[in-house]
Amino acid sequence: MVSAQEGSDAPVSEGPGGPLDASSDAAAVVSGDGTVVGWTRGAEALLGHRAAELVGSPAAHLLALRDPTRVAAVAERCRDGMGWSGHIPLLHRDGRRVDVDLRVSASFRMGGSECFLLSARDRRRPWTVGPAFLDGFLTHSPVGMAVLDLQLRYVWMNDTLEHLGGVPRDQRLGRRLSELLPGLQAETIEGLMRKVLATGEPMIDYEYLGWSWADPHRRHAYSTSFFPLLGVDNSYTGVCYMVLDVTDRWNARQILSLVNEAGTTIGGSLDVMRTAQEIADFAVPRFADFVIVDLLESVLSTEGHGAWLSDAGPAPAKPMMRRAGMSSVREGCPEAVARIGDRADFLPPPHDVNLLTSGDPVLMQVLDPDDDLWIAEEPERAASIRRYGLHSLISVPMRARNTALGLTTFLRSLNPVSFQPDDVLLAREVVARAALCVDNARRYTREHTAAITLQRSLLPHVLSGGTALEVASTYLPADPSGGVGGDWFDVIPLSGARVGLVVGDVVGHGITAAATMGRLRTAVQTLADMELPPDELLAHLDDLVLRLSEERTQEKHTDRSTTEAEADRNTTASFLGATCLYVVYDPVTRCCTMARAGHPPPVFVAPDGRVSYPDLPAGPPLGLGGMAFESQETELAENSLIGLFTDGLVAGAHYDMELGMAQLGELLARPDPDLEALCSTAVRQLVPVPQPDDIALLLARTHTLGDDHVVSWEVPVDPAAVSEMRARATRAVEGWGIGELTMTTELIVSELVTNAIRYAVPPIRLRLLRDTRLTCEVSDASSTAPRLRHARSMDEGGRGLFLVAQLSHRWGARHTPEGKIIWAEQEIP
Repeated sequence: MVSAQEGSDAPVSEGPGGPLDASSDAAAVVSGDGTVVGWTRGAEALLGHRAAELVGSPAAHLLALRDPTRVAAVAERCRDGMGWSGHIPLLHRDGRRVDVDLRVSASFRMGGSECFLLSARDRRRPWTVGPAFLDGFLTHSPVGMAVLDLQLRYVWMNDTLEHLGGVPRDQRLGRRLSELLPGLQAETIEGLMRKVLATGEPMIDYEYLGWSWADPHRRHAYSTSFFPLLGVDNSYTGVCYMVLDVTDRWNARQILSLVNEAGTTIGGSLDVMRTAQEIADFAVPRFADFVIVDLLESVLSTEGHGAWLSDAGPAPAKPMMRRAGMSSVREGCPEAVARIGDRADFLPPPHDVNLLTSGDPVLMQVLDPDDDLWIAEEPERAASIRRYGLHSLISVPMRARNTALGLTTFLRSLNPVSFQPDDVLLAREVVARAALCVDNARRYTREHTAAITLQRSLLPHVLSGGTALEVASTYLPADPSGGVGGDWFDVIPLSGARVGLVVGDVVGHGITAAATMGRLRTAVQTLADMELPPDELLAHLDDLVLRLSEERTQEKHTDRSTTEAEADRNTTASFLGATCLYVVYDPVTRCCTMARAGHPPPVFVAPDGRVSYPDLPAGPPLGLGGMAFESQETELAENSLIGLFTDGLVAGAHYDMELGMAQLGELLARPDPDLEALCSTAVRQLVPVPQPDDIALLLARTHTLGDDHVVSWEVPVDPAAVSEMRARATRAVEGWGIGELTMTTELIVSELVTNAIRYAVPPIRLRLLRDTRLTCEVSDASSTAPRLRHARSMDEGGRGLFLVAQLSHRWGARHTPEGKIIWAEQEIP
């Protein structure tokens, strides 16, 4: 069933569409003796024979050419287990010849007989193109085509290229590209064509920018391919090129590229003015020759939300804006009417403030400085347009999150090409991304300013250590990129001329940290007034931080808009951690009692310059709960220096905390009688650049209350001793030169000593201290605290402490390891 035409003995593919894929072919089954035993509908469609007509007939009747020897060879090959494929002519039922691709399978057994599977596919004749058709295709193709000779002169071109270039065909033929379009990178393109002729290698899809006489005022992008032309002797006879206008594709790609670049270039800081300047710097000279960015004054304001429209009456014709950024291809931006920071109410005529709130970008392809509107509304700018040749403008309102921010205006002068509608898309996208950055910077600046204001209002404005301590402090807020922290410090006057020093640090940044710091500082002052020792004070402060954490957790869980997953995350995030160091200095005993909660220990500098860090138990940070704090006492020589600090001072980016503490000790050991200067110098040298954390340093130089300022006496447990104690107190007060306090001192001493003799446990002791105030103290061995009460008119007693409270500036009680002390202070005139 084969002819002597081309055949193949190679293995054949069995994939879809391969030689053995009979899914769409005519198929038949032929027995070993050449009889048709199976016939498909595909075979009937190919040759016209129905199965009833052909089954049982010899297959040889279907062959247009008969060659028994070849048929026998093919059959023998297929019996050996190998298939065969080739071209063969068959006869249609109507007698015409049908050329097919025939495939014969290896032999197989079916019903005890040897059989072969044959499949055939019609060989379609290749389509031939006539010269007239080909000429019409080349002439009217949407791709510009041209043929140039070896001297790169035009010898043929189609209609499309004639329309693209805008040069008539008769003017092109016989001339070179560089002679016709000198501004179209002609020399570069001709160099590429010479390279193609020299190497024989085609160049595909070379893109370039240029212009044409067909559209001389707009820059176009073209994609060109070059390939050599071969003659009959395989020598090059010329070069052919095809060109396609891809301006839309080029512009879309440029817009995407510039928008992506703007996203990485603009908004590198959280500063509104710097972000505005970044917009202008990015667009010049990539997109425009002169760019101005004007922002509403409410955007630049750090107080509240601001108001840029009048609260009463109609909206003003001009918004209240200020120049926030500008850039120009000319040095110094001479085109500008307003400078950075000046009022700038520019809106392109005839637009009003509605452009900022609801208007679309404004495109003015041609600026006319002689336009009546410009002369009437913007005379200065009209003069600048004329002087510097500004000829095209795009103004884009800046809006983000439904908030009007300002206006960005792009202008061209040196670039002769006017802005096109496609350029408005780019300007809109760039400004939209920049507006988000400006809005983020605006929101952050306001929050940061509010946090700093809150933090500074919560920190002490005046520090006084009385006669016991000379104090100085330095506080540096965190770099704006790090946010406001929760560092605080305080100096708290205590009874008995003692002074409490405290420094702390709340974990986190922002308004929440600053507010928490204020609550903790207030709590420390309250607990210190209760005369609690340092370890007990920190224990109570730890309980407060735990309660604050629980409050935050409950608030977040009761928010109905919070999902269960968010609530789980918020539970962890609600932990309010803080560290604290509390020191109490007694100028009479020179004893320094201190305790800390996860905070660095203080630094001590002796009068001779020796630096030491007390081995103070660290204690857990506040907010963990369930752990104890320990106090430690140390005696300091007079004129010793105590330094309390936060970790931001000693844990800088370039050294670890131990090294930082060592450097701090070296700086504080330098002799400097000016404590303020010593404090600021130490901070400046340790932290020369802004840090992402707050920094606080509190220095205190100790003084001692000598015997000339303190007197004390043992009090016998005898009511008759009251008059003796009163007389001794009177002599001491008069000896200190404050005789005007004699009467009130006698009354206070009488009441306190009488109560101690009557109700307390001996030993009893009376002490007078002359500091900034006159203090009277009576100590005993009882732990029972006194209680102020108002006696009834018929009561014979109960008025003693009430009288003391009326006569003194303040009074109170504090517990000691031996018992308690009742004290009362009087202001010294």
